This record gives sequence, structure tokens and C-alpha cells, in this order.
Amino acid sequence: MHIHYISEENSILNHFLAQIRDVSIQKDSMRFRKNIERIGEIMAYELSKTLEYKSIQVQTPLGIKNTTQISDNVVLCSILRAGLALHTGFMNIFDAADNGFVSAYRYHPNNDTEFEIRVEYQAAPNLENKTLILIDPMLATGQSIVAVLHKLHLEQKPKEIHVAVAIAAPEGIQFLEENLPGNVHLWVAALDEKLNEKNYILPGLGDAGDLAYGIKL
Repeated sequence: MHIHYISEENSILNHFLAQIRDVSIQKDSMRFRKNIERIGEIMAYELSKTLEYKSIQVQTPLGIKNTTQISDNVVLCSILRAGLALHTGFMNIFDAADNGFVSAYRYHPNNDTEFEIRVEYQAAPNLENKTLILIDPMLATGQSIVAVLHKLHLEQKPKEIHVAVAIAAPEGIQFLEENLPGNVHLWVAALDEKLNEKNYILPGLGDAGDLAYGIKL
């Protein structure tokens, strides 16, 4: 797996990452969503540098300009509900992309720390020979991402797969490396220390879905 750590160099990305972690700023859910969206825009820009382009000519009011445009057919797909704000940031950059949405959640059958991933709702376009970008703000255990990717392309094979996460734990990255093909690209805005006993990222930021959209039942 090809791993890209975006925040290793100082940029405005680290400014937005600091704000989504700050407990005093987190109280403003609109600002939290906007910062996640901004992180998505920055990640999408960095990812765009690795895509395929073709030469085109553009007619201006004064002449012809030779330039390039993306030739990849991009599909953005986010994991509900936490991925929506990050998805919006990617949509702002890849405005011509098709979009898909999949629900995945941790199911605790015994009401303890043990869980399984349930993937239920899916609404996605044709992925055959397209560039799939799977979007989820938090990479904890990695089980949700693997489960969703298996469901998405059981029959349709994308040309290329990118996974974009805002914050990741080393354990989740290792799980993806062990369970996804070697040609998958993983884009990480920030790498954190570890998972705790409940498989939450430390220091992390809390529940991204709750912070963005309110506490669920």
C-alpha cells in the first residue's frame, strides 16, 4: 500500500487539524464541519497531483491556451455519516466527480468492547475502471474501510483506489496494509499515537459524526 502523510510538512492543514481537536472550538458544530471540509479540500488538492491528465486547448477572449485537465473518471464515496463534511471538501475540488455513499457502523452484540462492522445502505455509481476515492475522517481499527471496499467492488473493479482519512491510528494502517491490495493509496492528514482499550484513537478528537451532526441514539 502506498501511504501519503500530508501533515509532515507545515501548512495551513495543521492549523485546521488543531482546531478540530480543540475541545473549546469543537462546541461550534458548524465550525467543526467547515474545518473538516477545508481539510478535505487540501487533501483533494494533494491527491490530484497523482492523477492522470490530458492535454487540451482552451479558447480565451484573446487566443488559444494549451493546458491540461484530469482524464481520470473520479468517483467520491464517503462512509455515512461522519464522512459527509470531508466528502464536501473533496467535492469542492473534484466538482465533476460522481458520488456514492455507504453506511457502516460498529455493532456490539454483547454490549461490550467486542464489535463487528455492519455495512447496510449503499448508493454508488458504476465503479468499473474508474478512480475510486473512499472518504472517512477517522481510521481507527480499519475494519469499516475494508468492509466497505469489499462491498463496493465485489463485481466492479476500479482502475485505482484511494482512501482518504483525516486522522489515523497505526493499528488501522497496519490492518489496511494486511487486508487491501498493495496498489491502494492511503492519504493521511494526521497520524496519531495509538488506539485505546475501546478502539478509539488517542489523542484523536472524539466522535467526528457526533461533533459534526449531533449525538445519535
